Amino acid sequence: MNTSAADGFALDRYRIAALALAVALLFAAATDYIPAFIDAQGRVFGLFQLDIYKDALHVVSGLWALAAMLTRRSAVFFLRVFGSLYFLDGVMGVFTGSGYLDLSIVIDGIRDTSWLVKVLSSLPHLALGAIGIAVGCSPWRRQAAVA
Repeated sequence: MNTSAADGFALDRYRIAALALAVALLFAAATDYIPAFIDAQGRVFGLFQLDIYKDALHVVSGLWALAAMLTRRSAVFFLRVFGSLYFLDGVMGVFTGSGYLDLSIVIDGIRDTSWLVKVLSSLPHLALGAIGIAVGCSPWRRQAAVA
């Protein structure tokens, strides 16, 4: 899929993926402030508590994703780096219940919680990271010259 505007901006799969990740990250930051997503214990989706640090991480990551859409090269760079960072944070979350991006492994250490909660609360980072890696590492194809 490739749509071109008059100014030469092309919305290719890398930019579309960056936009999708930006929407997901900004939504993640917003869930902490939407009562429908918070249970009686203050947990989002009943799994984890977000705080100002996690919200800031999601907002900054979402803004990075939006900025990465400016060029194809920056979108690919974003997808590869973001994808790797978030996927590895998710892997760490599965094993420890804490991540490194929000410094929770330093602040909270290894959490004593069930494997199910560790896996379910790590799924967003695993999924977003996997999407970033998969799209960012997919082969580049140069556009055929239009005559």
